[in-house]
Amino acid sequence: MTKNEFALAFNEVLEEKQLSKEIILGAIESAMASAYRRAVNASTAQHVEAKVDAETGQVTVFAEKEVVEDVQEVNTEVTLEDAHKVNPEAQLGDMVIVESTPGDFGRVAAQTARQVIQQRIREAERSAQMEYFAKQVGEIVSGVIQASNAQGATIGLDMKAEGVLPANQKIPNERFKVHDRIRTVVLEVKDGPRGPQIILSRAHRNFLRRLLENEVPEIYHGIVEIRAIAREPGARAKVAVMATQAGVDPVGACVGIKGVRIQAIVKELHDEKIDIIQWDTDPIVYISKAISPARVNGVYLNEVDGNRTATVVVMEDQLSLAIGRDGQNARLAAKLTGWRIDIKSVVEAASDTLAKLQNNPQLAASLPAAVEVMPQVEEILAKKAENRPVTPEEYTTLGQFVDRVERRTIQIKEETVRVDDERVAAAKAEVAPAAFNMPLDQLDLKEHVFNILTEANFETVGDLILAMKLDANKVLGLPGVGPKAMQNIEEQLAAVKFPEPEPAGEVPSAQIAEAAPAEVVPVEEAPAAVKKETKKPVTEEEEDENAKDGVSLDELFKMKPEIFQAAGAVEEEDDDKKKGKKKKKKGVELVLDEDLGEVVGRKIHKRGEDELTDE
Repeated sequence: MTKNEFALAFNEVLEEKQLSKEIILGAIESAMASAYRRAVNASTAQHVEAKVDAETGQVTVFAEKEVVEDVQEVNTEVTLEDAHKVNPEAQLGDMVIVESTPGDFGRVAAQTARQVIQQRIREAERSAQMEYFAKQVGEIVSGVIQASNAQGATIGLDMKAEGVLPANQKIPNERFKVHDRIRTVVLEVKDGPRGPQIILSRAHRNFLRRLLENEVPEIYHGIVEIRAIAREPGARAKVAVMATQAGVDPVGACVGIKGVRIQAIVKELHDEKIDIIQWDTDPIVYISKAISPARVNGVYLNEVDGNRTATVVVMEDQLSLAIGRDGQNARLAAKLTGWRIDIKSVVEAASDTLAKLQNNPQLAASLPAAVEVMPQVEEILAKKAENRPVTPEEYTTLGQFVDRVERRTIQIKEETVRVDDERVAAAKAEVAPAAFNMPLDQLDLKEHVFNILTEANFETVGDLILAMKLDANKVLGLPGVGPKAMQNIEEQLAAVKFPEPEPAGEVPSAQIAEAAPAEVVPVEEAPAAVKKETKKPVTEEEEDENAKDGVSLDELFKMKPEIFQAAGAVEEEDDDKKKGKKKKKKGVELVLDEDLGEVVGRKIHKRGEDELTDE
């Protein structure tokens, strides 16, 4: 093969396989090395490598051989003279890599290496396909139908890969012909023995999401955000969108002028109806829009133990539209909002509300206006039951009646929850905080009692004490808990002792020195206003101001006088040392007179005699 022929053939393989030059050369060189081993029956321990010239196609093989004086085995030994041509410093016994290309290796290699080359190229193709499509998960890809049957369709993709569109991921009633070009979303990519297994889908909601991104530039650029999608493939879909910038109409952006944008998506999805609604933070508004195209009279939310239920009241003529064919509209609205939706007509809701008022005297007492309307509501319901015509004003009366009672019911439930929360908080405040850090196994409970409480999610002693305070009957109602078990629990809770909280610690003398007066004025020389001020009650603001250094004024007066003397002496001595002055004794010091129960000033004389003065 001439230089040009090899280069042309090599480039043709590169283009056909869509692989890099290095991968193809590596596959050929590896195959040539394997062909050499097979041709000369070389050991796997012997190092063999092949080099291919990409321009001429010339193959050169290098093998590791031992340097000897007399060559007995040509394939594994080389003379010292030949070894010096490769490595001038080679010595007898060394291992050197020398050229060992057989004379007719080109023809032998062409016959023996073809299968190995093809296998290596296939492996490289599969690896490149796996790497490429692993990054395409969740993205739209285009392909050509190669085969289609009841189990699914096989689709030819880029890089000569094949994808599978299972029957459950197809849009219902969708039929394909061979050579049809379709768009799908990559659902999953798995590595298999025959290459990557690429699972495609046209029924997944992400397919609709990607189509919207392709058709609506505002979604692609993040000006409009898709908050939720609920979809029943081939029938109907609901999409909740919101604008991230002020002044942008998210619904209008998705629909387009005269519906051109949404119609392109509907055509791709074989006439699947798509409702675009505006997402709202208020669940009542959001649910009202999710029920569209039906008009909603009222939405009443009920959250009990994590179950979120919304009762939607609509007019009689809107009931079938709100529910949809086979409940489809209500079902999609529930998926979209995350709420369980119960749709009622205004007549049905008024009947239920009337029964609720009649059976709940407490509710009726809190709604005197609704009670007054009850006879009128009963009359309207009787007319409806007799199939007599009901005027729009009467329907309005029913709607107002339902709205008033339902709102009051929700208020009562919220008030009940608030009272329960306050009761739990009050009971929790009576339990020592240390109890909630004490594991339940520190109580000397019987083994079966401990196991029952653990299964009931009691983890700490505080949890058990709180449950007993709130309702001991709930603990007694646990499976396996009887009078004896309750007696064991009560005895252990009565005997348990919690560690005392650590004291705040001694107040540092520096803080006391700062809180104490730096210099005491003799009491007899103090003005009358000062004397009165000392007896004046301390307000909360003054107490906080006095306590800002860590000690309140009351606590200072309760301390022993020696603390004042020691702290004052240390501070004054330090100050005098800094100023280089000798310490001078003060004329008066504060002491606590235990007989009087007051702090008094004691005047210090030079001769050591003390004089007491009341402060």
